[in-house]
Amino acid sequence: MSRVLALDYGSARCGVAVSDPTGTLATPLDAVTRANTRRGLDRLATVVRETGAERVVVGLPLSLSGRDSAQTEEARAFAARLAQRLGEGIPVELYDERFTTRIAQRSGGSRASEDSRAAAVLLEDWLAAHGGHAAE
Repeated sequence: MSRVLALDYGSARCGVAVSDPTGTLATPLDAVTRANTRRGLDRLATVVRETGAERVVVGLPLSLSGRDSAQTEEARAFAARLAQRLGEGIPVELYDERFTTRIAQRSGGSRASEDSRAAAVLLEDWLAAHGGHAAE
């Protein structure tokens, strides 16, 4: 098993969550501001290294109908820049994030930012879709 880092990308703040090594739990971390800048990408690379993440999942903001939205291309471009920054050893994949922010808003109760709670919801969904296994 390996750790997976999930990102709920936003141009101002990027929510961050990491799985435990068993691929069972998702823990929100501190959000990263302006993640699509050089400093933001460097901070995310540091988080990947510090957490031991071996894969990064970036939320893909599709419209409710499943089509690209105005933010979809920005998220795709961000994921590509992050993949380039991390290098070939850390795969970066996009994953449908519809409803994660709404679920995170309802969950509340956590000291983590709403952005990072949304990243945790995204990660929990990704882990469930992959049979609870962080590595394929």
